[in-house]
Amino acid sequence: MIFVSGRDEMMSVVVLWASPNREGLTAECKNAAIKGIKESGFAAEDIQLNNLNIERCRVCGNGFGECLSKGHCAINDAFDGLYNKIIKAQGLVIVSPVYWGDMSENLKSFLDRLRRCDFSANHYLNKKPCEIIAAAGGSGDGAVRCLGLMEDTLKNMGVSVVERLPVTQFSRKYMMQAIEASARELCARIGE
Repeated sequence: MIFVSGRDEMMSVVVLWASPNREGLTAECKNAAIKGIKESGFAAEDIQLNNLNIERCRVCGNGFGECLSKGHCAINDAFDGLYNKIIKAQGLVIVSPVYWGDMSENLKSFLDRLRRCDFSANHYLNKKPCEIIAAAGGSGDGAVRCLGLMEDTLKNMGVSVVERLPVTQFSRKYMMQAIEASARELCARIGE
C-alpha cells in the first residue's frame, strides 16, 4: 500500500543506484551526487537497488492488475517501500551502469513497475525533478543510448528529467566534478 505524507522538515533527494559493485564507476558517480546534495544542505538517501528484493512485473490480470485500478503493485516485496521514499523526496538521482547500451536489468524491472503504478493511477512523480547518470565502464559505448532509454521511461510518468550525464572511463575524472555541480544545481532548483 502506498502512503503519502506531508513534507519532512529537511529537504531530501533519493539517490538510487543499480550496481552490485561498491567500488566501481557507478558507485563513484553515486558518491559524487551525494556529495553535491549534502553540500547543498539536503539529506541524501543512498539506496542500492541490488540490496532490495524487488521482483519483475508479473503483468497481472489481463495486462494490468492493481497497478491500474488502485495505483499499487500486488507483489509483496520491497517495491512499495522504495516507491514511498521516492514520493516523499523532493528530488531523485538515478545512476545505472551501462550493459549493452541499456540500464541495468534490476533498474529496468523497478522502473517498469513504478511506471505502471504512477502513470496509471497516482501521478505522484509528475514534475518531480530527476537527474540520470549512465556509467559506462569498459569501452564507454552505449552511455548516451542508456540515458535516452532511462529518460523515455521516466517521461512516461511525467518525471522532469533536468540533467543527463554520460560517464566513461575517459571522462571519469572531470565528470565527477560535473556530477557534484549538477547535484547542487538540482537542489537549488528544488529550493526555489
